[in-house]
Amino acid sequence: MYLKEFEVRWSDVDANRHLANSAYVNFMSHTRMAFLQTLGFDQKTFAEHQIGPVVFYEHIYYFKEVFPGRPIKVSLEVAGMSEDGKFFEFHHNFYDANGKNVAHCEMMGAWMSLKSHGLISLPEDLLEIFTTVEKPEGFKILTKEDTRKFAKTPKDISL
Repeated sequence: MYLKEFEVRWSDVDANRHLANSAYVNFMSHTRMAFLQTLGFDQKTFAEHQIGPVVFYEHIYYFKEVFPGRPIKVSLEVAGMSEDGKFFEFHHNFYDANGKNVAHCEMMGAWMSLKSHGLISLPEDLLEIFTTVEKPEGFKILTKEDTRKFAKTPKDISL
């Protein structure tokens, strides 16, 4: 499990004086990018391969409020991945300074070509690295059905 610590800043707080939804999203995004950097997936690597990660959804479950003045830790586990590495599922947990789990998030993403802007499999050298990541209990090989389990589609309107 990868773990990153954050200070809850005044700018992370909403009108109710607790951690804002947008701060949870930002902390998770920062944790994901820091995790990927530990694997060698940095901006240089992304540029060389002309790829980048894209998020499909983040489902956040809040258990307890978080207030400024104490650090918060955000975990990341690779909960699933397609065989070709195109799709990935990460789980995040938020912990207060006492180790109490205050929120959980399940997110799914994929790799996007920065040339075509379409989804692509991870290049072989990166896939080899990504598959070495420690797998938690319940890790799943993602299928096409897993990536469409919420079956949301755009609904246009006439303007």
